[in-house]
Amino acid sequence: MSLTFDRQKENESSETHQVTNQPSALKDYNLYTSDDALQRWTAVYGGNWAEDQLKQYGHHCGHELQEAGFLANENKPLFETHDRFGHRVDLVRFHPAYHQLMSAAINAGMHSLPWTSEQQGAHVARAAMEYLHFQADAGSGCPLTMTFAAVPALKHAPEIAKEWLPKITACHYDHGNRPYFEKAGVTIGMAMTEKQGGSDVRANSTRAYPLTSDTGNSKTYELFGHKWFCSAPMCDAFLVLAHTEKGLSCFLMPRWRPDGNKNAMYIQRLKNKLGNISNASSEIELRGAFAWMIGEEGRGVPTIIDMVAMTRFDCMVGSSALMRQALAQAIHHTGGRAAFGKNLHDQPLMQNVLADLAIESEAALAMSMRVGAALDNLDNEQEQLFARLATAVGKYWICKRAPHFTYEAMECIGGVGYVEENILPRLYREAPVNAIWEGSGNVQCLDVLRAIQKEPKVLDAFFQELQQSAGQYRSYDQYLENLRETFYDTDSIERRARTLVDKLAISLQAAILIKHGDETVTEAFIRSRIENRDGFNLGTLDACTDCIKILKKAQPDL
Repeated sequence: MSLTFDRQKENESSETHQVTNQPSALKDYNLYTSDDALQRWTAVYGGNWAEDQLKQYGHHCGHELQEAGFLANENKPLFETHDRFGHRVDLVRFHPAYHQLMSAAINAGMHSLPWTSEQQGAHVARAAMEYLHFQADAGSGCPLTMTFAAVPALKHAPEIAKEWLPKITACHYDHGNRPYFEKAGVTIGMAMTEKQGGSDVRANSTRAYPLTSDTGNSKTYELFGHKWFCSAPMCDAFLVLAHTEKGLSCFLMPRWRPDGNKNAMYIQRLKNKLGNISNASSEIELRGAFAWMIGEEGRGVPTIIDMVAMTRFDCMVGSSALMRQALAQAIHHTGGRAAFGKNLHDQPLMQNVLADLAIESEAALAMSMRVGAALDNLDNEQEQLFARLATAVGKYWICKRAPHFTYEAMECIGGVGYVEENILPRLYREAPVNAIWEGSGNVQCLDVLRAIQKEPKVLDAFFQELQQSAGQYRSYDQYLENLRETFYDTDSIERRARTLVDKLAISLQAAILIKHGDETVTEAFIRSRIENRDGFNLGTLDACTDCIKILKKAQPDL
């Protein structure tokens, strides 16, 4: 049989073909009510008292904030060194969509909820909110996180805290380029990293010299040096580390001096980053910048570590959010596309991959929420000790799993997922950053070893948590027994640190799922992560796994 063509009809048509077998975009939906796992784990750990607020914010993140996320990442921040009259201004200008994202989050209290609410489970409720926000845009999450995390550090200086904390916790976003004392609400950044030190902040060379001989509660200094990474340079103040005669100390450095003049903080350039595009990151020089000392002189690292603990927790939540958004996109797209004669959701191998992604995503969320619950109960010694180790373990594991996860989701979608109109390229570029910021993978592993060596009770507290889930799965019980034995062998323990932390992470996720998780997801996790892993890639679940049930549970409810 031969094909015949009607050239005249071809010419008369403005289109060469009809678009078929292309799913609709995943948009205009509620990120909270469409996410069964998020609702489950928020309720398990006591954050569902904020359900109405989360529903409202989930709607925003699936509608106008989703669009704002695209716009804020398509229009990079712009740096202006001087104004048109020649005055040095060090001004970073953002697209209005970035301010829309910041305003929505701050108005909702995402930066302050645990510090202002008397409700139990406030850390969990806030984690749920940022889980939603980071799916719309992760870049704006950086200043929001730093503003939130600065509160415990600033409490080391009561007089400074008295003036600053009401502005920091206010649900009011003011991005105006003017002094902090003229604003009802402020944001806080952080500048610790230097060229020669990286994660080794004790190698910092920035110096601090006292401006007065005042021995009161608000000691003032001037700072000289540089910072290799200063994220969100338009914040109203920054926590900075610098050396005094007594050693490395912590300071709060405002962008405007108390006398109303511009502080001597000079932006050298903005970083041209792989991802995190909507957020500006910069290199700065300090040429006599005014600052207040926070905490005890020479004890800068212990002072600022309170902030770092909170930012590391947010790295866990942020990476979990990227995974969820990538999963939602993959499930939605494959549900509306056919290949080789049938819908992708009907193909066993695709079901295997998507179900494995769903298990990984929920385990990451559950682990994050469990740590959030510990932060809600730091007055309990067991919870405090558990949080000390679980934060480092979770930050290492979840953040490291996110890049490969987002790639797998992109592969499920195919070529359409590789083009910039889709959110997957942004998620993929964003995925590595949380594993690098606030201490890379090796730093987290060494921190785990340091915590165990410094305070052996933290490991006991961690295993006490794991032991609560013993007795239901023989393979899990054996896994715990073998894991305990690995810590008795102290030879070359540093070299084996990643192996140890990997196992701590998997055992914790298993314990949480056994205790509170969906039975189908839990059993699949135990078989694939504890008992056996036939392959190194996602999509290698065994034949006993009910992939369809897991897939339906994870599918966005539109």
